Amino acid sequence: MSYSEAEVFDATAAMDKHRIGVGGEVGAALVVVGLSAKRAAKEAQIRDDMIRVAHRAGASVRQLAEASGLGRKAVTAIVSEDA
Repeated sequence: MSYSEAEVFDATAAMDKHRIGVGGEVGAALVVVGLSAKRAAKEAQIRDDMIRVAHRAGASVRQLAEASGLGRKAVTAIVSEDA
């Protein structure tokens, strides 16, 4: 697998951002936490988008809550953003 110089630069910049000038195990852990949080936020956005799509297609709030593991209030808040 090969990476472009721009991809390596972007990855290094992201790591440096989360490392916050700390080295060793603590710095490495901060990088993992920061990158994981970024990925989790992206996945939550995708989930929310799909909840809105499913709701527009006819899925009930109850069905969406059961499928997503979220509460009905959370699902209602997500689908109401669509309005």
